Amino acid sequence: MKVKTSITLSEELLHSINELFGRQKNMSEFIEKAVRDFIERQARKKRDMADLKILNKKAERLNREAEDVLSYQADL
Repeated sequence: MKVKTSITLSEELLHSINELFGRQKNMSEFIEKAVRDFIERQARKKRDMADLKILNKKAERLNREAEDVLSYQADL
């Protein structure tokens, strides 16, 4: 369901949008897509940071395990 709302954007930002995408585009659709993309990037960044925190917490053990596995490889 769509809800009508009002936002205020700088003249400069509106000019940039029109320069890049032209006035033929539906401004509401453009802004909705831009906001969705931003939200998805932020959610991905949050997940990535959580994953990095887990990896950093276990890095020493994982590195020891990797060194052990590599020690079984034959020299080429």
